[in-house]
Amino acid sequence: MKILVLGGCGIQGRTVLHDLASDKAVAEILCADIRFDDLSKIKDFTDMSKIQTIVMDAQDKEALIHHYQKVDVVIDLLPRDFKQFVNQAALEAKVSVVNTNYDYTAGKLDQQAKAAGIAVMPECGLDPGIDLILYGHAKKKFDELQVIQSYCGGFPEKKACTNPLNYKLSWIWKGVLSSTLRESRIIKDKKIIEIPAMNQHDDTFVHTIDFPGLGELEAIPNGDSVYFTNLMGLSDTIVQTGRYALRWPGWSAFWRPMKQLGFLSDDPVAGLACAVTPMEFLDKFLGPQLAYKDDEKDLTAMINIFEGIKDKKKIRFTSTMLIERDLDTGIMAMSKGVGYTAAIVARMIARGDITEKGVLSPLKHIPAEKFMNELKKRGIQIKEETIVLEE
Repeated sequence: MKILVLGGCGIQGRTVLHDLASDKAVAEILCADIRFDDLSKIKDFTDMSKIQTIVMDAQDKEALIHHYQKVDVVIDLLPRDFKQFVNQAALEAKVSVVNTNYDYTAGKLDQQAKAAGIAVMPECGLDPGIDLILYGHAKKKFDELQVIQSYCGGFPEKKACTNPLNYKLSWIWKGVLSSTLRESRIIKDKKIIEIPAMNQHDDTFVHTIDFPGLGELEAIPNGDSVYFTNLMGLSDTIVQTGRYALRWPGWSAFWRPMKQLGFLSDDPVAGLACAVTPMEFLDKFLGPQLAYKDDEKDLTAMINIFEGIKDKKKIRFTSTMLIERDLDTGIMAMSKGVGYTAAIVARMIARGDITEKGVLSPLKHIPAEKFMNELKKRGIQIKEETIVLEE
């Protein structure tokens, strides 16, 4: 098996490379990026002999196609701005691709992907990704699914909370900043509620949950939950649904006034010697202050709560997952959630465990039990609990 990893030197990319290199069935890994200094961070515990580096411009379609044709499947870990180039090259090279970003428009490529005989699997990381696989898994446990509440977030362990934000970086800071400007849709009492990005951190929409072993966490609206219930064909039965990012308490109290004051604006600040936006300033100024030390762990917490009817009884099914950083290798918890998922699913496609063609979704096309077993082999346990609410 040969696999191309686009963006292989990033935080998630290095985890993907390590995971793939440990698999005897993977003969060769092409790591495409613009520089490769950070590969030294995994060389002491990774079979580097399988990894071939390629300097690549991800907007060069011909270069993409050339390297696609050497492999069985592509894993795309690039920023979402490159998705059109990545997917178009996949169609022309007739090679399947797995991507970890949200992509509400990918379905437009479905017929083209089917005609090319390939699978295009977006939203296949941690969140979105593992959560959506669990959505599909949970749906089968109900005769009528009425509630889906999904929570996921990455943040420092308590002893690593050494700054006023109680937050450090397990992925790119610009991406975190962008996520604080995400419009959301939820359903409450069967009514769709639109949440503008400016109001994402308002008290009206933020609540807290008690996460097993961690205590109180803040839950912030994070994306379009209605899109996924529609995709599941549940629009007629869903009473309540939402997707929420988890942080230590106090996160929203910080970002609410920052947004109101324009600190996340992309408009240059007048009166400066050069064109600098508030967003660019926060990216460059705060980002370097939020790095983890070698002896500090990041945590990735996920809990999905499903309620509905089964055999005329109202039940609640809960799936809970907590990932911690591996201090021996330095691999971050967030990277495990994203990278392991993409690497596992790419191999499922290459092996033929997933045979469908077209634009696929973790909701429908990833065999959940087999996937969870693969996570378990990597030390990630998803705990499940079912309780009866009403007889």
